[in-house]
Amino acid sequence: MNPFSVSRGALRTALLASVLALTCAGLVAPPVEARADRVRLGSASDASRASWSGPAFTMNGDGGVVAASMGRAIDAIRGGSGSLDVVVLAGSAPSSGSATPECDTVMGLAGVNSCTTWTLTAASDGNNAQVNQDIHNAEFVYFAGGDQCRYAAWKGTDLQASVKSVVAKGGGSGGGSAGTHINSSVVYDACRGSITSSEALADPYDSYATFTTGMFSWPHYADTINDSHFVARDRMGRLMSFTARAVKDGLTAGGKAWGVGVNEGGGSLYLDAQGKATLYGADAYVVLADHQPERAVSGQSLTYRNFKIWHLKPGATFDFAQRPTCGYYLRSVTNGRADSGLYDGTSSAC
Repeated sequence: MNPFSVSRGALRTALLASVLALTCAGLVAPPVEARADRVRLGSASDASRASWSGPAFTMNGDGGVVAASMGRAIDAIRGGSGSLDVVVLAGSAPSSGSATPECDTVMGLAGVNSCTTWTLTAASDGNNAQVNQDIHNAEFVYFAGGDQCRYAAWKGTDLQASVKSVVAKGGGSGGGSAGTHINSSVVYDACRGSITSSEALADPYDSYATFTTGMFSWPHYADTINDSHFVARDRMGRLMSFTARAVKDGLTAGGKAWGVGVNEGGGSLYLDAQGKATLYGADAYVVLADHQPERAVSGQSLTYRNFKIWHLKPGATFDFAQRPTCGYYLRSVTNGRADSGLYDGTSSAC
């Protein structure tokens, strides 16, 4: 049994018991009723035209909109002319400052007709008619930072289909932090809590390593698992564990799983309609698990030989349509211990 799960589970049980006791005693107020809140900036009328030139995507290392990559996505979708509408989806309101931080940035970019922020606090909000009308009428959907488990709960709702319709008409999707996670084809949903690299390597089947599949699968971006705040929070080990497990459990196709980790501090991976990604702002990594793990068993540490890792620096490109077979360095995990130098290595020649 994984000792991390026991200690965290016991702590969570104790905390829950304390909260329930305080609530029953009248010392803690019950949660307010969930509701969907809408704030629209810009034009009250939606842009309208027959066709759009995307799709285009942005995957950011932290929650904020990165103006450079977002501006490029907007230009690509509108084909360099006219204007479009953006919808921001958030699972909770900002704790301080502006109520619409993502839209505040978006409205400063060229080619934007409007930006609407929806704060949705319940899974059932995914079937809200006004929410889905706004998404259908938009050309880009941005998932804000926060809690990707809230976003995964919209699987099977009208919202899931609405976001897909935006991409299908030549629009785009993206997000930051939690919003980056939800845009990969295998989503680390964190529905039981966040897991560290050391915990994930100690047991790839730790109870906190939970995944959602079948949410979105964007063109040229299949078989991916996104991660965010990557170097700053030392998440290479957990992404290794995630990709090894995805291969072992058949969560991805062809015996391969591709991890994509983007660092915070302005890191943003822009993906165009042809599947070529361009990195902005801060480093990113692509991690390939391309064979069955030597050991990935519940309750035991991971052993996996030779993950292939591409280190991308700002301005670098990566072709997800024709994924490279060179330019990587190798790192392994043995009995739950990763090699040194995970974030830098001598790449193979191309």
